Amino acid sequence: MQRPFLAVGVLVACGFGSPGFAQVTAEQLAATEIRTEKIGEGLHVLFGLGGNILASIGPQGVLIVDTQFPALVPKYLKAIGDLGGGKVNVAINTHWHYDHADGDQALGPAGTWIVAQANSRQMLTRDKMINTVVRPPFPQPPYAVDALPDATFAQNMQLTFNGERIDLLHFGPAHTTGDAAVIFRMHNVVHLGDVFNNSGYPFIDTDNGGDLDGTIAFCEAVLKELNADSIVVPGHGAVAKQADLVAYVAMLKGVRAKLAALIATGASLEQVVAAKPTAEWDARYGDPARIVNRGYAALSRGRAAR
Repeated sequence: MQRPFLAVGVLVACGFGSPGFAQVTAEQLAATEIRTEKIGEGLHVLFGLGGNILASIGPQGVLIVDTQFPALVPKYLKAIGDLGGGKVNVAINTHWHYDHADGDQALGPAGTWIVAQANSRQMLTRDKMINTVVRPPFPQPPYAVDALPDATFAQNMQLTFNGERIDLLHFGPAHTTGDAAVIFRMHNVVHLGDVFNNSGYPFIDTDNGGDLDGTIAFCEAVLKELNADSIVVPGHGAVAKQADLVAYVAMLKGVRAKLAALIATGASLEQVVAAKPTAEWDARYGDPARIVNRGYAALSRGRAAR
């Protein structure tokens, strides 16, 4: 089925979240069940395997944020059907990592219109190598043309779907170079993808341009769009509130300060790991291997550039 071409007015002011996340097996995909959580009228979070999906279901159809894996598409389509929806009309990618965007490879050829930040689309057109630290680096190959995003934006885009204004915002390199915060204004809900991980420390894809300082800045910029009643959907983990994002930013700033202080003394990565700079947050966020390694790489890169 050919996807329709849509002209979009773009305003141009211009994972791997869970710890140890690895490529999944066919057995894991087959065993995965989709759980749903209603967070507003016509708005639901779908939990499966990979990134959390946010689904808007209403008179105009179905819009989802993130797409998980092709093998799970029939499962979450059934869940969407049970909630009163049908086919997926629009899919928004928060970023290009496979556990959030691989479902595009099933949805795109079926006619779903896909939207992503411009850098994410570019990354989906070429071979990438992803270093999650907790496993050997592994490749993510390019997508076929009919699975690539149909529309992109640089810094912001506005859609109206099911009677709701949806703002897509990008604030520079963070988890990746192509992150999108997706804000559903009527519901006061934001999906932040893996810029916000509520199941552990974040993975920052430093080798592909991700940045610790950028992650902090991105979260702070999103917080300016929220209020105390806002609902925050993370890339992984339970649905959160604004206060959870505030605490997450405080943690990132604290970790960053300790890493920077160690780097300023000339400490090697091994010495930084031994110093346990994340100790006060480990009880909440778990294994710090990735944030220490990738944060060290990002801050060292910035220091070398000066």
